Amino acid sequence: MMLSRFLAGVLLLLALGTSPAVASALPGPSPGVRPDWAWPLSPTPAVLRGFDPPAKPWLSGHRGVDLRAAADGVAVAAPAGGTVSFVGVVVDRPVITIDHGGGLLSSFEPVDSELSKGAPVSKGQDIGAVRAGHCPGPPCLHWGVRRGEDYVNPLAFVTDLRPSVLLPWTSAGAGRFSDARRWRKSR
Repeated sequence: MMLSRFLAGVLLLLALGTSPAVASALPGPSPGVRPDWAWPLSPTPAVLRGFDPPAKPWLSGHRGVDLRAAADGVAVAAPAGGTVSFVGVVVDRPVITIDHGGGLLSSFEPVDSELSKGAPVSKGQDIGAVRAGHCPGPPCLHWGVRRGEDYVNPLAFVTDLRPSVLLPWTSAGAGRFSDARRWRKSR
């Protein structure tokens, strides 16, 4: 019986292929979560606006996440070690960008920073302070991450974004279930 379940599972996987959706449902560590990264705000902030990349690079979209800050002026920490690659104003907002190596860049706005281009930073180091003006209501921090030229979801580096998947009962679990069914019938 165990062999037939095993073969049925193998056939199901072959039928479904190795699509990213199937791969993300399989057990194992999340493909993006990295233990060497941390949230840029403490305590862990609420996400006010999620990652919503555009279909084409020139279209509008949200290329990062907006995180609720406890207050204006709260410290922003480097999510991972790296080197400051940009500090300045873009349009009307102060921005700081960190090159983490391996093609990964993270940017934060609006953030006032005393750091300068080329400064090394370590995970958890204060890199500046949130300034008011990005979100219409509560103070917030916009955090974007790029891998090469592509924007990626920053939350994937600090939390498991895979969907919850209900798995079938194991033979031990099925035994408990059938015991409960017998108990109900006997009453």
